[in-house]
Amino acid sequence: MLTEIQIRNFALIDRVDLRFQPGLNVLTGETGAGKSIVIDAIGTILGERAGADLIRTGAERASIQASFSLDAPEGVDVEGSGTESGSLAVEMAEEGQLLISRELVRNGRASIRVNGRPATLGTVREVSASLLDLHGQHEHQSLLDPKTHRQVLDSLAGKEALSLVQTVGRLYREAESLRSERRRLRMDERQRSRQVDLLRFQVSEIDAAHVSPGEEDTLQADRTRLGGAEKLAAALEETVALLAGGEAAVEDVLGSAASRLRGVLPLDAALAPSSEALEGALIQIQEAVHDLRAYQESVEFNPERLSQIEERLDLLKGLKRKYGDSLEEVLEFRERAAQELGELESSEERTAELDAVLEKADANLRAACASLTNVREACVSGLEQAVQCELSDLGMEKTRFQVSIQPSQPGETGADDIEFLLSPNPGEPVKPLARIASGGEISRIMLALKSVALSGYRNSAPHVPTMIFDEIDVGIGGRTATVLARKLRLLGRRAQVICVSHLPQVAAAADHHLSISKESEAERTRVTVREVSGEPRTEEIARMLGGIDSRAATEHARQMLAALQVPEAQDQGAL
Repeated sequence: MLTEIQIRNFALIDRVDLRFQPGLNVLTGETGAGKSIVIDAIGTILGERAGADLIRTGAERASIQASFSLDAPEGVDVEGSGTESGSLAVEMAEEGQLLISRELVRNGRASIRVNGRPATLGTVREVSASLLDLHGQHEHQSLLDPKTHRQVLDSLAGKEALSLVQTVGRLYREAESLRSERRRLRMDERQRSRQVDLLRFQVSEIDAAHVSPGEEDTLQADRTRLGGAEKLAAALEETVALLAGGEAAVEDVLGSAASRLRGVLPLDAALAPSSEALEGALIQIQEAVHDLRAYQESVEFNPERLSQIEERLDLLKGLKRKYGDSLEEVLEFRERAAQELGELESSEERTAELDAVLEKADANLRAACASLTNVREACVSGLEQAVQCELSDLGMEKTRFQVSIQPSQPGETGADDIEFLLSPNPGEPVKPLARIASGGEISRIMLALKSVALSGYRNSAPHVPTMIFDEIDVGIGGRTATVLARKLRLLGRRAQVICVSHLPQVAAAADHHLSISKESEAERTRVTVREVSGEPRTEEIARMLGGIDSRAATEHARQMLAALQVPEAQDQGAL
């Protein structure tokens, strides 16, 4: 659950620390006091896009930090929530705590971190999806998208439906892979024939060249040596002559010097190192002369061989120009071309084989889709009745709610087009939510669906630990307001609920009440938040009743608190 959020220099907020508790948390305040700013800050920390315009005037940066506890209330499975994202959240948590922080910089790059580690907005969205479900004035509009309806229905249909969705997705991807391969093999016959001829030519051209890795380096070295044969021979002849070819040859001079020094060594042993150095130099010169004479014999004047090397290098260059930047890449190209050629030459056999395999794969997909459709349809009637009952409690007793399941082509999520339909008035046909539902109606439908899910309907899929509702009470009053308050309180028994509300009934039902106000100080406006309990809470509810400084309103607030702060068993009975 969300335990704390710290907001700094965000919109009108300079510094606010909010601590949330299990159960129903309610935020109240005058219109324009800044309640929506708090919800915007929560949305920002959950990965919504945000710009520098949200930084408080006069500040260079804004920061938001949220702490989550992964010790879920009874009945909430954090690891199972949000599938992969749930596991990711648990993996990234340390000692059961998850910390998400985000900083907006006016003239710099924003940053976002999860437990101190840099993260992307996509990662944060994935992580937070398993932890918190925000239904703000805009977010709950996702219920207008039929894609959401399929997800909601499958979640309420339970683990069997979710398991079948995974199976259908896997079978669909397998069938599409086979279909793609078959399309490639069943290309136009002329195109296939041209491709076969091209591949045969390419493979044979590379094979005929008998390419060897590293061959090019060896040929280039041979070309350099053969091209400079005359220069090499002349240099070698001159060098050998200087070292050992005449009266003043280096070899003879060193030999005489070494002999003379050797003769006087008995007279002074201090000459030994110099004598050894001369003897060593003489030996090295003699070895060098031997090696140079041997190399002289290997120097080849062979214009024909040089021409062959040039031709070979030109051939290899042509192959590289066509097939790769190196001979190794040319050989890799040859292997790929040979493999594709083999596939094309055996395409008729493979196509026949694929037809049989694909027919079976499509049959398995259709069977899985049919099973999924059956599970969905079995859920519909009971779901419609359960939602209808919830809507009736919420002041929409004349509204008809229906789930439409129409057949479609098998896809990754089944073979059904699913859409929620609504008729707000008797005698009117049901129509898609997007065409007729108001914002307040969408909010109440969402609450009804959440209530059905938390009631354990058909062993529905695990829900997220925290739900946030922003002004779900739009257009609600009277008895319906009391019912809504009790429903939200009951939701708080199974999950943490955070609700922005203008209804005193909802405020009175809260387990934890936060009051938000806007103050002007030194020609600046700032938002403050304080937890209220006892008499201050009574006064805040009296204000919401419209009776500030009114004894009657204060007494009414006390009675409302007494009526709505009831034990859990009475909560259950009231609904």
